[in-house]
Amino acid sequence: MPHTAIDTEAHWTKSGWHGWVYGWKLHLITTVAAIWIPLAAELTAANVADNEPAPGLLRERPLAARFVLGDRHYNRANVRRACQEAGLILVTPRYGRYPHTDAGVEVRRIFHQLRSSAIENFNEQFKGIFDSHGQVPTKGLINTQRFVLGAVFVYQLALRYRFENGLDLRIGLKAFLKAA
Repeated sequence: MPHTAIDTEAHWTKSGWHGWVYGWKLHLITTVAAIWIPLAAELTAANVADNEPAPGLLRERPLAARFVLGDRHYNRANVRRACQEAGLILVTPRYGRYPHTDAGVEVRRIFHQLRSSAIENFNEQFKGIFDSHGQVPTKGLINTQRFVLGAVFVYQLALRYRFENGLDLRIGLKAFLKAA
């Protein structure tokens, strides 16, 4: 019988950044631009592979998007197929020994730096705004989805409000949300 503090619907995964972690995983599609805007999101148990929800999330992207920048975990047949069917160009690191020497290596390196900067900075900003560096205050998949995806929606609403009112979209966002 697990301890009552453990969320039995969550799962373990191994993170390249944090080692073994127990909990949930937020899968996001964001803009890679001066402002990081979440375009689609799904929350799953941490053991769900990144490529599994990706095709569904890709259907929610703006139609004008042409490039999909992902890390190595998105270089999978189902994601490549979804991108090909949608007329998107998937850019991910390749498997195999480094250094890669093929013709696309420099382009992938630039896109990887853009992706890494956008998603890692967005994740940190989002966690900082919603004080979510630690354990979420919910248990169970449905309740945790409501909490986390609700926070993504509030973030999107705050960006829209600030844009429509000519306010800075990055500076003061946490204070703005805390004051609401």
